[in-house]
Formats: sequence, C-alpha cells, structure tokens
Amino acid sequence: MSIVTEKINQNTVDIDLLNGAEIARLINEEDKKISSAVETEIPAIGAVIEKSAQRLAQGGRMAYFGSGTSGRIGILDASEMASTFGVDENLVQGFISGGQKAIRFAVEGAEDSVDCARADLNAFMPTAKDVVIVLSASGNPLYGVEILKQARQRGALTVAICSNPEAKFKQYADIFICALVGAEAIVGSSRMKAGTAQKMIVNMISTGVMIKLGKVYHNYMVDLQISNQKLQQRAVRFVCEICGVDTNTAEKYLAQAKNVKTACVMIKKNCSLIEAQHLLEQNGGVLRRVIG
Repeated sequence: MSIVTEKINQNTVDIDLLNGAEIARLINEEDKKISSAVETEIPAIGAVIEKSAQRLAQGGRMAYFGSGTSGRIGILDASEMASTFGVDENLVQGFISGGQKAIRFAVEGAEDSVDCARADLNAFMPTAKDVVIVLSASGNPLYGVEILKQARQRGALTVAICSNPEAKFKQYADIFICALVGAEAIVGSSRMKAGTAQKMIVNMISTGVMIKLGKVYHNYMVDLQISNQKLQQRAVRFVCEICGVDTNTAEKYLAQAKNVKTACVMIKKNCSLIEAQHLLEQNGGVLRRVIG
C-alpha cells in the first residue's frame, strides 16, 4: 500500500542544492496546497462540529489522540480551550502515545502499542456522550486504530483525521476526514504539510464547537479567562466595543462581573450582577439570546 505522504515529491528533488531563500520558496509552494486540500473536507469537518457540539451540550467531552507530531497537535489545541473559551480543562483533552515524555522526545514503539492505546483510552474513559478524535498522517499506526476501535465499542462519536485515503483506522471512524496534501517537500516528513493540515482542521473543529456552545458573540471570544494584563485589556476592549461604552465604564462593570458576558448583560440590560447571571443561566450562557 502506497502512502501519499511517503512518495517522492518531484518538485523538490534538488532542494539540497538550493540557497535559503530558494528552499523557503519551494516549501512555501508546497504549503499553498494545504488549504485547498482541507477545503475539500469542509462538509465532513462541519459534521464533526455539529455532532460534537450536540454531545458536549449534553454533558459530553472531547479528546484528541495521536502519535508524534499528531499527538502534539492535539495536545496543543486541547490545552488552549480553557483559557480561550473559559471551559473546564477536562472538557477537551489531548493524549499522545508514550505519555508526557513523548511531548518532547520520541518514545520508541509507542505508536504501535495497543497497550498504550488502551491505557490512554481508559484514562479518558469515553462514554456514548463523548467524542474521540484520532490524528495521524497515514492513519495506520496500531495506537490510533485501537483507540478508534475501542471508542466506537463504547458508543463514542469517532473521528479520524489523516492524509491517506486508504488509512487502516478509517473503518472505525464515524466521520473520516482526509486532507490529500500530496507528497511532502521532504520525503516522509509528515510534520510538514500533513501536520499543518491537521492543525488547521482541529482549529476549525474546536473553534466551531465553542461557537455552537455560545462561547462566542459575533466574533468575540466572550468567555476568555482574564488571567493576565493582556487578557484584562482585551476584555475591557470587548466590553467597550460590544456595549458602546468608554473604558472606565467597562472596567467598572468587569470589576464586578469578572467576565465579559456578565458585564455586557449588566450594561445592556441595566441590571444587577445577580440578575445578569440569572439571565445568562436562563439562556444557556448564550449572550446573543440575552442582548440580541
């Protein structure tokens, strides 16, 4: 079986003879193909967003699993959900074959370990409410195959993301996403185009799910955690722009509310903190339902 990302790229066969700018230009030409490859998978990506949001709205969770670059991409996306959208840190999780050490170093044999897969899946403990997403350039390592197989048996929504239409884990995926990015600029270096495609896709999925869960108003991330000076300034700006008030007013309400959504409701509805919190609770935390 021929894996697309392992084929020789005829456009870059003499890349080792080029200067720095020429190398960068060739890689950039290959990278331009990624967006188009991802675009063809938008219907499937959209289905993942819709189905995942439905499950998370009913108390479910989502987890990424992968090996090497793919595992690191999943962990990166999962780790940014709490601060960006104010969700519980366990709502979206990331697992890499080989455990914490594998985030920084290669762990020999981990991607082919069924035992690693079962241990990581048991750590997540998926149920029929949950979503399990496996990332892999080829879709062939035993780790990913076993994760999807076991997760499906437990009733979870299973999603496979890869760049190989003949991926072994395809048969266990409820939704199969295959971004055909073609041969890598460097033969077999799937951290490049295949990895970038995965990063784009998981960004779409997690962001789309959070939008559907009411974590975004217009295109403001109104559930951000105000944990540092930069985010405090951002929150003030959001309240100013959403409510049409000055900085002092925004700061005053944020000091009481501690978050953007509640401050906006207090201003727009001219109500107390408790009343604002109640209105948001009545409307599932969706700001648009409260202030229009």
